[in-house]
Amino acid sequence: MKISRWAVVAALFFVWPGLALAADFDGSQLSPLWGVPFAGLLLSIALMPLLVPWFWHHHFGKVSAAWTLAFFIPFAVMFEPSVAGISLVHALVAEYIPFIILLTALFTVAGGIFIRGNLHGSPALNAGLLLIGAVLASFMGTTGASMLMIRPLIRANDNRKHNAHIVVFFIFIVSNAGGSLTPLGDPPLFLGFLKGVDFFWTLQHIFPETLFLIGSLLVIFYLLDSWYYRNEGVQRVDPTPDTQRLGFDGAFNFGLLAAIAGLVLLSGFWKSPVVLDIYGTEVGLPGLVRDAGLIAIALLSLKLTASKVHEDNQFSWAPMAEVAKLFAGIFLTIIPVIAILKAGSSGAFGAVVAAVTRPDGQPDPAMYFWATGALSSFLDNAPTYLVFFNTAGGDAQVLMTTLAPTLAAISAGAVFMGANTYIGNAPNLMVKAIAEDRGVKMPSFFGYMVWSGAVLIPLFVLMTFIWFK
Repeated sequence: MKISRWAVVAALFFVWPGLALAADFDGSQLSPLWGVPFAGLLLSIALMPLLVPWFWHHHFGKVSAAWTLAFFIPFAVMFEPSVAGISLVHALVAEYIPFIILLTALFTVAGGIFIRGNLHGSPALNAGLLLIGAVLASFMGTTGASMLMIRPLIRANDNRKHNAHIVVFFIFIVSNAGGSLTPLGDPPLFLGFLKGVDFFWTLQHIFPETLFLIGSLLVIFYLLDSWYYRNEGVQRVDPTPDTQRLGFDGAFNFGLLAAIAGLVLLSGFWKSPVVLDIYGTEVGLPGLVRDAGLIAIALLSLKLTASKVHEDNQFSWAPMAEVAKLFAGIFLTIIPVIAILKAGSSGAFGAVVAAVTRPDGQPDPAMYFWATGALSSFLDNAPTYLVFFNTAGGDAQVLMTTLAPTLAAISAGAVFMGANTYIGNAPNLMVKAIAEDRGVKMPSFFGYMVWSGAVLIPLFVLMTFIWFK
């Protein structure tokens, strides 16, 4: 029996409120239920690894695809396949593909560097390693810096009785706060770069906040680690005694990291009249050169890096595959959410806009800082940044100038508060898994939140009064 297209539309109208709209995709007319697939996917990412880990680790790609189809099938029916196609191409070509290419290049090149040898952990040495990791994070990404530094840090302290706090502060500093200064550091900032935010804008506008946070954390860590070190003693036998001279295997990859930074910088400064139109999405020549160069660098690293280096690093494509599959769903299901937010107070999320807006109509940086940070603590910080970037208007030039305090608050909230929970930023769970595999007794999900609540939240409150009031 043939079912007419109009019968499908009529049926969908009753089961999905807000579908019977004009085909011009006006965000002010969209029902908030269009945001259900996006929220559902983020909640799945946050909760399923904790509640049903066996299912999640085998089927996370299917979960992402299911939520994506839950949005795109009704969307294509209501707004015509051509409108859905244009939106799909824009989300993939303008945002998702460049995003994944950069992450893959950083992940691949960082995975080709192995720090050999065994340092002997002390408060001063540990603080120094955390500082080095924080500096590296803004240039090789929080994921790259975390994967590079966590194993030698654990080896250096494997003769310590108490070492879980070292990994906790590593997550605070290297896996999160350290990536706040450039688009290479953390995915939210690269999304801002793709939206038009200058490469050095965050370095110029949130450097004092970053310096304060990392400096404070290092001081707190040094005092705490010194107390443990004085009172616990160390094991007489080091589980991993010195068998190799301290050094780097695959050190040529540092040159490739510099090349990655150069390509990203080039794409920001190079202005070219050559523009390709891909089904309604304009793609400039600088972006194409950047992405092609990043792919070439990743392939070069794989070809030149010895297999033993990858084995020593326990290099695996599994984390990258998970990120790629989940973010494909995120970038697509967020389409209606951004459209609603761009409608401002006349859209279905007008209450969100009102909550971060002062009575005089101006954005409230303090509210943006905490709203972005609160969601980044439990959801992924990259889409959270994108949501509030668009809530603030979505115009990069206005946000970098007139609304600079607001963009600074959004950037700081997304990057800094991803450290509040294990699920706030992808490297957090990766570091926890590596530490536990090496015998470190890490705190539980809520135990970790006790640490972040006691250490991070008071610092964020101080930052609010100093910079975001």
